[in-house]
Parts: sequence; structure tokens; C-alpha cells
Amino acid sequence: MASTPLPPTHCALVLKSTSEAPEIQTLPTPQPSPGSVVVKVLVANVVSYMRGAYNGQRNYPFPTPLVIGTGAIGRIAAIGPDTTLLEPGQLVLIDITIRARDDPSTAILSGILQGVTPGSARLMSGEWRDSTYAEYVKMPLENCRILDEMRLLGSVDTGGLGYSIDDLSLLSRLIIPYGGFRDIDLRAGETVVVAPATGSFGGAAVMVALALGAKVIAMGRNVEALKKIAALSDRVKIVPITGDQQAETAALLKHGLIDAYFDISPPEAAKSTHIKAALYALKVGGRVSLMGGITEDVPIPVGLVTQKNILLKGTWMYTREAVGEVIKMVELGVLGLGHSKISGRFKMEEWDEAFECAEKNAGFGDITLLAP
Repeated sequence: MASTPLPPTHCALVLKSTSEAPEIQTLPTPQPSPGSVVVKVLVANVVSYMRGAYNGQRNYPFPTPLVIGTGAIGRIAAIGPDTTLLEPGQLVLIDITIRARDDPSTAILSGILQGVTPGSARLMSGEWRDSTYAEYVKMPLENCRILDEMRLLGSVDTGGLGYSIDDLSLLSRLIIPYGGFRDIDLRAGETVVVAPATGSFGGAAVMVALALGAKVIAMGRNVEALKKIAALSDRVKIVPITGDQQAETAALLKHGLIDAYFDISPPEAAKSTHIKAALYALKVGGRVSLMGGITEDVPIPVGLVTQKNILLKGTWMYTREAVGEVIKMVELGVLGLGHSKISGRFKMEEWDEAFECAEKNAGFGDITLLAP
């Protein structure tokens, strides 16, 4: 498909500082360069902590001014001179985990977080400063993953899966827990604890674990929300978080020894009992994937970890390979998107309402979108 000339300017949601609200600005439209493409953004995710990220509450480091954003779905609008696979018009997933080409351990989250090293700060301050809450975004070639549009959006009668473009936005969420499961080598037939499982990323973890062939024990405080998750499969069992660690461990062990524990706890859960409860339920040689947002120290039973040869593995986001693997799972129909629910779809100028909607609808399957 021939490339349509890019407009000279476009609109973007810009954060000048954490003490000011974001505002829509008219900016020069980004142009492709070697190693990059420009994508027309169709829909971008809005996650529950957006407001806290951009008003300084979460103390995320990033340069300003900044075009903010998250994972998105778009179409290739213009390609650079060294592009060989991507073509204008193709539907793509925009992956915001950008890694330095000369050092893949250096990574940023486009529009959200510059990472923790001098190299990552440099990466976000230059070429990849601007993100997806914009009409157009410039992204590295490797961060634009082609989606099989006919398969994903086509009708079931013609061999398609019948999803909408909005449904595809769930991909960005599913890739995150898959990165953790991949790191601890979760296998078919194993039993994994997911805690807490009632939030958007915890619920996504349950979906991914089931697609991998595992049995899931979902933990959470909201019993009604747990029941909703249990309805996904007879391979999902539930254990409420009650504040009684020994009782929680006993409840977990009723389902047999646990092979793995996936933790996606929010910052507020540092003193929650579920962490030790899950650790004590692990079998000898059990594995733990830590992907949550807790920033303070938590009590870890070191003696237990040593005696049981337990592996503790922290994972920040995922590898490039993981992105393609999740897309293949969805395109094959192994990992479904049918449990998503669009809680709200907002125009860019309605960003404040979008942030509020995401805060109020942060449960399993809930999706809030910004459509530039």
C-alpha cells in the first residue's frame, strides 16, 4: 500500500510537569528515520494508575515535557529507509517497552517510566521521548508488531475470530504476566497461585496461565470478583485473602502442593498476608515470579526459601520474543480476548474522564481506551 503523506502537524497530550495537568498541543508530526516507523494511533490503553503516574504521586522518573501514553493499536503511516517488513496501512500492536539496541538490559516504558539506569534515562530523553496519546507516534521498528487483521477481525463464518480493534488493546496487558510466567518456565499441568487475581493485570495472568495449560489458584479480597474469575474454567480455584496467613496457606494446600506463585501486588499490598501464605504453600523447588508494584521491603522467610530450594525471580515487563509469542497464541485462538469489557472509550480531549474511568474500572477484563 502506498504511503499517504503525513500532515505537517498533529495533536498530542503533553505533560509539562507533574505539578500541571496534561494539555493537548499541536506539534510537528514525527517523521520516520532509519530504524523507525510512524504509526497512526487508533486506540491507546488507559490504566488505573495514570493519574498517580503523571501528578507525581507515584514518583515515576521521566523527562518533561513529555507526550504521555501506554500500549496501543495503530496502523503504519510512514516507514523509514531501512524498513523491510512493515508497510503503510498494516495493523500493529505498539509495544511501549523500548530497549536499547546496543544494550537490551537498558529499557524504558514509553510515556511512563525512564527506568533506573543512566542509560535508560538517556534513551527516554532523546529519540523515543514521545508516546501514544497522540495522533501519530514514532516508534522503533521492533516495537511495532504486525497483527493478522483477517484472522483477528474477520467474522467467525470466514475463519476469523470476530474481535474488534478495541478488543485487541487487551494484548498489551496479557503480555506482561506472560513475561513473568516465561521467566519461571510455567508448564502445562502445573499449579500456580496468582495473587492478587482480581485486578486487571492479575485477571490477565489467570487468562494466560490457563492458556498455558496450568491449574490456577486465584487469591484476592473480593470474593464476588474471585467467583467471576473462577467461572473462566474448572481449572481455576479460589482462596480469599483474609489477613490470616496460616489459614490462607492451609486453604492453598487443600489444592495440593503448589509449583509456582505469580505475584502482581500493588504498592499498597506490602503488608498483605498473601505473600508469605503463598511462599509457605510452595513445593520443594517451587518458583516465584515477582512482577508487582510494591516498593517497600516485605518479610521473606529466608530459611524456608533455602530449605525448599525456592527460586525468587523478579521480572520487569517482558522480552521482545514474548510479545510475538502472545500474539501467536491469540491468533491461534489458544488465548482468547472474549472476556474483555470496554468500560469507556474517550477522545483525547476527554483524558481526565478517561483517567477517572480507569481508576473506577480496574478489575478483571475492564478496559479503558483513549482514541486520538
